[in-house]
Amino acid sequence: MQYLKTYLKTITDRGNPKLAESISKTAEAVGSQHLKNFSFCSHEIGLLFGNVQSGKTGQMFGIMCKAADLGFPAFVLLTTDNVVLQQQTLDRVKADLTGFCVCGENDSGLFIQNSLMEPAIIVLKKNYRVLRLWANVFASTGFMKGNPLFIIDDEADAASLNTLVNKGRQSSINKYLDSIKNGASSSIYLQVTGTPQAIFLQTMASGWHPYFTHYFEPGDGYLGGDFFFPKNKTADCIAFLEKTTRPERSVAIHHLAVSGQILASGGKVCNCLIHPSVRQAVHGRYEKAMQGELSWCLNHIDDEFRTELHNAYDELHPEKSSKADFEAIFAAAKNLLESHAVKVLVMNGKHDVDSSEYSSGSNIVIGGNTLGRGVTFPALHTIYYTRTSKKPQADTMWQHSRMFGYDRDPGMMKVYIDEPLYKLFSDINATNNSIIAQVERGTENIKIYYPDGLNPTRGAVLDNKKVFTISGGTNYYPFNPGNNTIEDLDKLLASFDEKEPSYQVSLRLMKEIFSRITSDDDFDVSSFVSVLDTMLADKPSAQGILIVRRNRDVAKGTGALLSPNDWSLGGSFTDRVVLTMYKVTGRKGWDGKELWIPNIKLPSNIVYYDVKDSDEESFD
Repeated sequence: MQYLKTYLKTITDRGNPKLAESISKTAEAVGSQHLKNFSFCSHEIGLLFGNVQSGKTGQMFGIMCKAADLGFPAFVLLTTDNVVLQQQTLDRVKADLTGFCVCGENDSGLFIQNSLMEPAIIVLKKNYRVLRLWANVFASTGFMKGNPLFIIDDEADAASLNTLVNKGRQSSINKYLDSIKNGASSSIYLQVTGTPQAIFLQTMASGWHPYFTHYFEPGDGYLGGDFFFPKNKTADCIAFLEKTTRPERSVAIHHLAVSGQILASGGKVCNCLIHPSVRQAVHGRYEKAMQGELSWCLNHIDDEFRTELHNAYDELHPEKSSKADFEAIFAAAKNLLESHAVKVLVMNGKHDVDSSEYSSGSNIVIGGNTLGRGVTFPALHTIYYTRTSKKPQADTMWQHSRMFGYDRDPGMMKVYIDEPLYKLFSDINATNNSIIAQVERGTENIKIYYPDGLNPTRGAVLDNKKVFTISGGTNYYPFNPGNNTIEDLDKLLASFDEKEPSYQVSLRLMKEIFSRITSDDDFDVSSFVSVLDTMLADKPSAQGILIVRRNRDVAKGTGALLSPNDWSLGGSFTDRVVLTMYKVTGRKGWDGKELWIPNIKLPSNIVYYDVKDSDEESFD
């Protein structure tokens, strides 16, 4: 049976030929580059990276089908520890994939009875009791002693990594995942996520850093980070809270205007999302506030509400339907208000809300952490984002941002947000784009950077002894430098004299200079080269500042390399890489030899993260 061909036909027959084309592209690329030549005697780990809510489930299914075509007989599909999500995933596997023996968490008997006669897919949530049970099933049957296991870990950065790495122990879920993958004769472990920060910051020694990464582009009609947070400008759909007089009322009226447009155009659902703090008391206050605004709209329906609705109507520019006339939209909004049909739903640990409650009609959803991974809101067009954090984490913020997706109309989106939070999201999007660019260019050592104060992920999953930071605005130079050949450096730098205080140069020249520098671990040359590669992936023509000084009689070990004037000159360039090259005479240490010594300063207020796999101590 041709599993991939059959799955693609299923997708096409449902009226999604472009989705089928995208899945085929991903599956064939991963198959030819990473699966076709699998040795069937090794354990490999990879990463499938896509944008948040961009359709990665279909891509995962395509890769599984391609792997089945290439002889993999057993698959474990992992979901987050959520009963509803695990069941939804199981149902979708059964509906979409033909020719497989599909097993849920309680179907060990079915798995044993099948005996791998048909390729088996076991859908499990990442719960240590469930994983322990299936680790025992795999071990007791003996099937995997002579067969490879293919594990697909959806949201692999969420619960799979070792949260006790800094305590010298292994967390339960991480331990049982290790047991499952290493219990087979060979395995491929495919991590899947839209927020790979924590995964890229794992060490190779941990066994959880990907050997390969594949990025798949979102399909047509996807609204993602570049729509909401474009580079060097503010998106048209953004309403800053600092400039909004009554934000709750504005949110309610915009939501009613969009609901009216959608319902008047034959649509079935329109959602609004309010994302305040994690505290349930705050959720209650917003629930009361929104109920109050809906009451105000009803009480002023034919005068002030009508006027404000018309103002919101004028800002609508629907692209997926013809714009209804105002009277039709007003009539639809009036009907929603008079029939009390706008539902205000609170989602948190105290209130469970089934997805069916916001799958139709006009809804305002309020919540905290429960708005994260795996939760999707159809036709979400109004977002009121008030949540802030004293220690924001990039991956958590991005996952809680439910605005991304395919079924949004770009001409009707509105995001209410304060300017500092918008800046944080813009910074996260810039780094996401940098990661994508590095992956697409084939960069082996992916670098992650964020503004000072924004953490890439939770600290519990990062090895403090191995993950270190390089801070922008700080001067770094090696204590024990070496030159591969000083003659080569002399030639490279011959045209740069002291007649000019500094020179604008390509970062590629800086890489050439660094290729001729050696150092002890106090100054990891490869780390700085990787940072330059990151910048070049973002902008191939990226420029920096080069300062060259010769005949410097600097003593070794004095604690400073740069002269006060050169320190000040380099510090004046806050948004560029500054590389200062000193040629010392060697009369005051340095083994009595002339030597070129680099001093590098990265753009200010940026922190670059790096992983060091050696046993030596890292530097900060």
